[in-house]
Amino acid sequence: MVDFSTQVEDALASLKQDGTLLYPSDTIWGIGCDARSTQAVEALYRLKQREDSKALICLVSNRVMLETYVGKIPEALLPYLTESRPTTVIYPTISGVSNRLCAQDGSIGIRIAQDDFCQELIQALGAPLVSTSANISGEASPSHYQEISPQILSGVDHIVPLRQNETQTQASRIIRLQNDNSITILRP
Repeated sequence: MVDFSTQVEDALASLKQDGTLLYPSDTIWGIGCDARSTQAVEALYRLKQREDSKALICLVSNRVMLETYVGKIPEALLPYLTESRPTTVIYPTISGVSNRLCAQDGSIGIRIAQDDFCQELIQALGAPLVSTSANISGEASPSHYQEISPQILSGVDHIVPLRQNETQTQASRIIRLQNDNSITILRP
């Protein structure tokens, strides 16, 4: 495993000051912040020029952290959480994060991060990390660091200096967990 200690420390210092990050994730380049910080979440909405009625997703480091925020995971959902493909699950409710992250119905998308750096950072933070594509709303999501707009690059508080020469195009599968614990696949 790569030693990410310096990168994690630098990113964590920014997150603890309600800062925003630009970082590579297990899907595409993302911008994020501490999911508990309403101030940082609002800064992300402004940076992305995104309507605040559109929810943002969060990354957690593992199932234990996930259950801390959404409660017990239904058995029917477990196979989706253990596959190698990144899967974002929209849960009907969450507690312990900024309400500004949730959709109008109180639901929120959460993914267990599969990227080693993201897992280490989230564990060090001890809380979910907001993850949204590193683009202005309505523009294409960047698949490579060089495609990220200057506005995003200059607008974040910290840029994680990892994997900037890699192409990242894998989108996560998106499923919705209904209140009755049934599952609907929104993006296969």
